[in-house]
Amino acid sequence: MLTVNKLLPGGQGLAQVLLKRAPSVELDWDVRQKSRFDATDSSGRHLGVFLPRGTLVRGGDVLIAEDGSMVRVLAAPQPVLVVRPCSEHGTPFDLVRAAYHLGNRHVQLELQPDHLKFEPDHVLADMLRQMHLTVTEAQSAFEPEGGAYAAGGHSHGHGGHDHHDHGHAHALAPVAAPVRGKPLNIAVRAADVPHVHGPGCGHDH
Repeated sequence: MLTVNKLLPGGQGLAQVLLKRAPSVELDWDVRQKSRFDATDSSGRHLGVFLPRGTLVRGGDVLIAEDGSMVRVLAAPQPVLVVRPCSEHGTPFDLVRAAYHLGNRHVQLELQPDHLKFEPDHVLADMLRQMHLTVTEAQSAFEPEGGAYAAGGHSHGHGGHDHHDHGHAHALAPVAAPVRGKPLNIAVRAADVPHVHGPGCGHDH
């Protein structure tokens, strides 16, 4: 087994002629979000990858083995759901709403100007269709957005990630600022609270 413990994001600093000659390894997102995994490259070599904890491997990155050899990483096509605005009644802003609701559920999302991608989930797909978005199945490389505050594009993965140890910001509902001064005791009736329209409210929009 050939040990790999170094990664060059995007193959930065390497000559293209060298990269073209290097063997490759095709990995899906489930593997690429792990810092330790086994793989077999296009030359048939068995790789044991041991990267710093929290490292994400992206398509286009280059792995450096202990013998100095390079391995190009290809993002393998995998099942994804592709979300687009309704071509007849939708607007691009619908994608912003979709990203907000999916972000509240900590869904890993690939963001593109005209569509979103995430791993298959029929419950979320139904929710988005009720929001008048178009959701289709596809086989495609998946490159979800990294965490906004993490070095090296670290994003949330599975397998024991602590969502509270890095200070990530999530798309959560806004929290009202604390009120300074004397509290006011004002009774609020249900009729005084405005109705907020949203998916599934049953109203025509």
